[in-house]
Amino acid sequence: MSETTHDAGGHYDRVTAAWTWLLGEELHYGVFERGDEDLATATRRLTSLMAEAGQIGPGQQVLDVGCGTGAPACHLASTYGARVTGISTSGVGVRAATDRAVAAGLADRVTFLVGDGMSNGFADGSFDRVWVQESSHLMRDRGRLVAESARVLRPGGRLVLCDIVLRREMPFEEVRRLLRPLSLLREVFGDARMEPVELYARLVEDEGLTVDAQLDLTSATRPTLARWRANAERYRDEVVSVLGEPEWRKFVAACDVLERFWDDNTLGYALLAAQKP
Repeated sequence: MSETTHDAGGHYDRVTAAWTWLLGEELHYGVFERGDEDLATATRRLTSLMAEAGQIGPGQQVLDVGCGTGAPACHLASTYGARVTGISTSGVGVRAATDRAVAAGLADRVTFLVGDGMSNGFADGSFDRVWVQESSHLMRDRGRLVAESARVLRPGGRLVLCDIVLRREMPFEEVRRLLRPLSLLREVFGDARMEPVELYARLVEDEGLTVDAQLDLTSATRPTLARWRANAERYRDEVVSVLGEPEWRKFVAACDVLERFWDDNTLGYALLAAQKP
């Protein structure tokens, strides 16, 4: 399956090894409280904020939708005592996540499988928590993602989600004018489609859940892009050895594009959590 058919798994199979250098072990944006933190501290802060909003606790069964290479899932198990099942459409990511759990001595509490958040295959009411960390933008049908997440939650369970969001509508003429930078983002980060946080909230409530936490993290995540650019310079040789020089250059240019979109209020970052009756 090609990128033109929205093959998120194939994209991550190709880039995962390089992105560990570029984006850090957790493979997602960071939340910077002061602005001068290192990337690892900031990415762990985002995971901690999600855990707080999701009310993650000992013994809970957590479904991690879009688990990356497993760092957040392992953190939920080791720090909060949760039992986590992570799914991803990337076989490379699932293998790396499984190796991580084994190396950390968590293989009895964390499991990773190839699976799709829009059709996860688990029985109704299988989980106490559903965790969707920065993966929904690559799922074409947000309604199916939310419906599946709600379906597998037990009564009283919680859904917690964070992602890049669209902060303003882009007129057609603007989209045409920005075709080159938008195409660059697609090449580097996959065939993403950003939606407003209000859409997520509406979809969640349509499934009978009640949104009780919503955070705008746009300003707090902005420094992430400078850290990614710095990592690209620091690990240039390593990234080029995996992806090649042209792809390295595209990544750096894509960070510039994202900064412009953050600064002109086109894109931002949000977190929301909701409870099932």
